[in-house]
Amino acid sequence: MGAVVGKGDSPRQFSIHETKLEAKMVEAMKRRAVKGSVMKSFNSLILKFRKIDESLRKCKAIFEQFDEDSNGAIDQEEMKKCFYKLEVSFTDEEISDLFVACDINEDMGIKFNEFIVLICLVYLLKDDSNDVHTKLHMEMPDLEATFETLIDAFVFLDKNKDGYVSKSEMVQAINETTTGERSSGRIAMKRFEEMDWDKNGMVNFKEFLFAFTRWIGIDDLEDEDED
Repeated sequence: MGAVVGKGDSPRQFSIHETKLEAKMVEAMKRRAVKGSVMKSFNSLILKFRKIDESLRKCKAIFEQFDEDSNGAIDQEEMKKCFYKLEVSFTDEEISDLFVACDINEDMGIKFNEFIVLICLVYLLKDDSNDVHTKLHMEMPDLEATFETLIDAFVFLDKNKDGYVSKSEMVQAINETTTGERSSGRIAMKRFEEMDWDKNGMVNFKEFLFAFTRWIGIDDLEDEDED
């Protein structure tokens, strides 16, 4: 359903490969949705911002380790080496798809905020592999719990469990938090617009992750490094 909604309205040209990857994300999220969500409100996610922020920023050392030429971005070859070290098994096509999907700035390099999204997507897509979870835990302690929180938050927002978050679902989620407040609709629309970067009216997990890195200020960390 969601995989075809509004794609023609997107300002960015979507490739077949990215669409295939999106389909895999959606199916993986549907499987997770079967377990339900422990999150009770959007505010409960906001309260976790600081803890999640601290956990994700610890990935900086891992990112710098894989950024072999220290240019502030991971290219496809460095990404392949990253996956090899993490013992993540992907085909060359899947690696290319992930690279294109996470290189949101289209500058042929995965920056730190994009790296966080990449690793979280790997965690989601390899949900059936205990090996990758064990390796990620060894390399980045506490990260598994953080990724589980982010997945759980998306499941909470995705009320109809179709693997996407719509405007109406976002409004419903915000209304559950801010019952009776006149501004709740505006808040929901603002949050949705921040997530729906391709402006197609539906938000997938990747878009949610990119919005989340902005909400907690990961982009600000990159700005500080450039100054």
